[in-house]
Amino acid sequence: MANIAVDQDERLRRPAGIRSLRLGGMRVSFVPDGAVRLPARGWLPDTTDEIWAAHPQYLDPSGSLVASIGGLLVENGDRALLIDAGFGPETLPPDPGTPRGVIHGGALLDSLAGLGRRPEEIEAVAFTHLHSDHLGWAWHPAPGGDLPAFAHADYLVTEPEWARRDLLEAHGMAEAAAVLAPRVRTVADGEEVFPGVRVRLAAGHTPGHAEYVITSGGQRLIAFGDALHSPIQVDHPEWSAAVDHDAVRSAEHRRRLVAELEEPGTIGFGIHFADVVFGRVRRDGAGPAWRPLDV
Repeated sequence: MANIAVDQDERLRRPAGIRSLRLGGMRVSFVPDGAVRLPARGWLPDTTDEIWAAHPQYLDPSGSLVASIGGLLVENGDRALLIDAGFGPETLPPDPGTPRGVIHGGALLDSLAGLGRRPEEIEAVAFTHLHSDHLGWAWHPAPGGDLPAFAHADYLVTEPEWARRDLLEAHGMAEAAAVLAPRVRTVADGEEVFPGVRVRLAAGHTPGHAEYVITSGGQRLIAFGDALHSPIQVDHPEWSAAVDHDAVRSAEHRRRLVAELEEPGTIGFGIHFADVVFGRVRRDGAGPAWRPLDV
C-alpha cells in the first residue's frame, strides 16, 4: 500500500508519458508534447503556504505544480480527432508578467508516431481554448516545411472563443491568429464534432472555453481542458487560477464539473494533471478525490 502511495506521489511531480485507455469501441490517448512549471501560490492565489506545506506531494523542489502539455487523440475505427495541439517546438523561460515558470514543447509529433498515427490522418483539431500551450502545432511550421503539421485539417473553435481572438492578438500571438484563421470552423454548444464527441461551453478560464464529452460503450469521458489545472482543485473547486478570465464563473463551473465527474461511468481527462491525466472522482474518505487510472 505504501509503495502505491509513493508511486502516486511521484506521478504528481512528473509530466505524463503516452497513456491510453479504451472507451467502448474507441481509444483515447494522451499525446505528450512537453511541460510547464506553475508556481503554486502564484497560479492558485487563494492558497497559502500552510496549505502547500500540508500537501507537498503536489509540488516539485521549486514549489511548483508540474503541468503536462499535449493533446488528446480520439480514435474511432480509422478516423482520428485531436483535441488541443500542445505548445509546439519551442522553450520559453519564466514569464515575469504571469505566474508561469519555464515552459517547453516539441514532442507531440513523435508521440503521435508512437501511437501509430501520422499528422495527415488527423481529420480535425478541436481546441478547448486559444492559449499558446494548446495551439502550438496548429500554427508552428512542421519540421522541414512551411506549413503546420495539421494544415490539412479543420480547426474547431467555439463561436464565443473565436469571437474574442483579439485576446490572442493582445498577448503577442497575432501570427498564430493569422495562421489559424483560414482553417477555423466555429462550433456551437452541444454540437457533435466527431462520432461520439460533443463540445460544450465551459466559460470561465476564457470567454469561450470548451470541454469535450466523449461517449462510447456506456461510458463517458469529459476532457475538461483548463477548467482544472491540478488534481488538488478537485478537492477545492473554489480555487481559481490567476489567469482565469472570470474567476467567479470558473469556480462555479468547477463545482458542477466535479459533481458530474462523481457520476457512475464517468472518467475525467485533465490535460495539465501531471502524470495522472486520466482519473475518476470518488469521495469516500479514503484520500484525495481524484483517483488516477493506471493506464
